[in-house]
Amino acid sequence: MKSLFGYGITTKEIAKSGGWHIFDDKFNEVSFDKYGNKLLPSCLFEPEKSKLEITSPGIPPNHPLIKKAKNLISELDYFYNPNTFQIWITGTNGKTTTTEMIHHLLEDSEIGGNIGIPLAKLNPNKKWVIEVSSFQLYYTKYAKPNIFIILPIKKDHLSWHGNFKEYVNAKLSPLKRMTKRDIVIMPKEFDTKTDAFKILYENEEDLISYFDIKSTEFKTPFLLDELLAKAVYKILTFKEKSLKNFKIDPHKLEEIKDKKGILWVDDSKATNVDATLNALKRYKNKKIHLIIGGVDKGQNFKELFEYMKNLNITLYIIGEKRENFIKLAKENNIDFKESITLKSAVEDIKKIIKKNEVALLSPACASFDQFNSYKHRGDEFKKCINFL
Repeated sequence: MKSLFGYGITTKEIAKSGGWHIFDDKFNEVSFDKYGNKLLPSCLFEPEKSKLEITSPGIPPNHPLIKKAKNLISELDYFYNPNTFQIWITGTNGKTTTTEMIHHLLEDSEIGGNIGIPLAKLNPNKKWVIEVSSFQLYYTKYAKPNIFIILPIKKDHLSWHGNFKEYVNAKLSPLKRMTKRDIVIMPKEFDTKTDAFKILYENEEDLISYFDIKSTEFKTPFLLDELLAKAVYKILTFKEKSLKNFKIDPHKLEEIKDKKGILWVDDSKATNVDATLNALKRYKNKKIHLIIGGVDKGQNFKELFEYMKNLNITLYIIGEKRENFIKLAKENNIDFKESITLKSAVEDIKKIIKKNEVALLSPACASFDQFNSYKHRGDEFKKCINFL
């Protein structure tokens, strides 16, 4: 018996091959899907009868299915082929942009992984440019990249991993399996023993110097993503290639002006403290109206509030964990309003914002308390602005 845990994007694509037993908490009775797979409630999993288990990466380590599993691997393991050249990108913020930039530069590449395209859909005869999450890496035992790009690692997903050390360990775990023929580019502060050739950096200037990058197209925080993408291209081709035709995805510091000329910024992708800090640094010389709040993922917001207390800023607090943000705002003497919903926050800002100020949606939290996704949250933000 072969088992799949969860019936999400990753496992649904694997399930098309048929012959799987699929266990999910959403299933209340035994049934079959159109591929002939058996769908079962999680409680019916019998580890002694299962020869292989592949999990949806979002299922946490403390789930009974994970605890019972004896032959558990990840999607990265299942589709691993040493003849397919693989470039993996991880870190806390910037993974998707860096992955998309590398794919844009490498014409003979396929893009997938945590970015939303299952590995089952990728052509094994092309280079794979894969965004890998800490969840995927936690469950990976055998697969490794040929080039591994690690962006800065900051506190995130602590409720899933348990603590920051476990989160970092998951991010760095492929280093143990890499060989002397592989290359890793990583932050100096997380320097770890590995057989791979290491290129360490502290900042953008280190990468510009090491790879002799002649020109850049993007500002911080996207500059680091650009430099890492160009570094990969230079490693593979010994040339530099422009990214001037590359467009950043929506909901990442996306600037919008309303009919009154007011600057609104959709940074809904900022689902953790570090992403919001990056956004605030961009606009630190302006009066900022910040919409913050949502599902906090067990993060510590102390660093964020200590930074904000030195800015000209007003907070508009939304989402389920408002009490914590209100407490921190009071402790740091930061002006705030409890807006509760995104729509109310936009209306509250509209009443007082001046033309040379900025309205910023950069919540530092996940969106699942009031929205389906960060994209849904960003789209709703834009709808609210259009009513101004």
